[in-house]
Amino acid sequence: MAETLQVEIMKAEAMDPAAVDLWRRWTLTNPALASPYFRWEFTEIAARVCPGAAVAVFRRGERIVGFFPHQKRGGAVQPLGAPMNDYHGVIAAEDEMLSLEAVAGVLNPRRLNVPSWVGPAQAGQARGTVQVAMSEPGYEAWYAERRSTYGKYFKDKERARRSLEAELGPIRVEAGLRDPFLLDRLIALKAAQYRRSGLHDIFACGWTRDLLHALMLARHEDFGASMAVMHAGDSLVALEFSLHAGRHYHFWFPAYEPRLARCSPGILLSMDTMRLAATDGFRVFDFGFEGEGYKKYFVNARQTVREAVVIRPGLGRSLGEAAVAALGGAGGRGQALRNSLRRRWSTIEACEASSLGQLRGAAFALGSAVSKAAAKRKGPARVAHV
Repeated sequence: MAETLQVEIMKAEAMDPAAVDLWRRWTLTNPALASPYFRWEFTEIAARVCPGAAVAVFRRGERIVGFFPHQKRGGAVQPLGAPMNDYHGVIAAEDEMLSLEAVAGVLNPRRLNVPSWVGPAQAGQARGTVQVAMSEPGYEAWYAERRSTYGKYFKDKERARRSLEAELGPIRVEAGLRDPFLLDRLIALKAAQYRRSGLHDIFACGWTRDLLHALMLARHEDFGASMAVMHAGDSLVALEFSLHAGRHYHFWFPAYEPRLARCSPGILLSMDTMRLAATDGFRVFDFGFEGEGYKKYFVNARQTVREAVVIRPGLGRSLGEAAVAALGGAGGRGQALRNSLRRRWSTIEACEASSLGQLRGAAFALGSAVSKAAAKRKGPARVAHV
């Protein structure tokens, strides 16, 4: 009979060296934990910056069987670094990964919110993330295959490159940069993009900005964060902040000059970044969630993750479901709005550690969601012809 699963909650800095060694060994030997977000270094850095940070240490008897880095917001539990943590789950041996339901049962939070769970789970819905998996020859072999399969698309990007050079001057790409001023410029571009889109500005709370800076300035042999930038002539036209570990390179925060969208500077930068990073031994390039149209032309691998909100049964569940149903109605449209509102609230709750910040963010999100729903019901404006 299996021993009962038990948990101890502790600060990351309280972890003893033997436990940290176990963590590191599991991330190197369990293929499901290949993402940089599972590395001990990510948790150690994030735990110093993120409000409410802690690590759940799971044991059976005296034996450690897993770790779950997380953050608390009142009675809610989220992955550490949310809303910016693109992969999360229990760090464990390949043959002993704990399910989402087991974690929720032992932690017993009011709400456990996981946008991209890796590991066993029944709750929630499946979502796909997409990757470029390069064979050993590297970038040139990958590009030759992609250009053969999607010739029209990549010929268009080659024309875009020539157009960008003709308009602004020679293209220059630098990767592996750790410049705080460039990172602040990227964050400013992303914040402006969030505001234009009516989304919550995840950088307004401060600690999210601090996390990116801390990750970029850290120095580790097999883990890190850095920036790639593209210049055309004297103009900075695109930037990207990425996280990397082992042979995995995770594209995280891209930004480009909006007025040059016709030249696809962001896509061109990603291509050049892969080319440069492949020479350093990187072979898996993660593009995050599927959905954006351009990704299908690049990626050749897919990973299934789980998006779920596990809520402790009771009045909170009933009121929450009733409120969203009242706003969105029934059926498919109601479900779509429900998912949208949950994701928005998850982002707000993760960013804003104070109740006041959460209330302000929720009011903005609710107004935006209702306005969009009303616009869809109204449909496009009609033009009278006389």
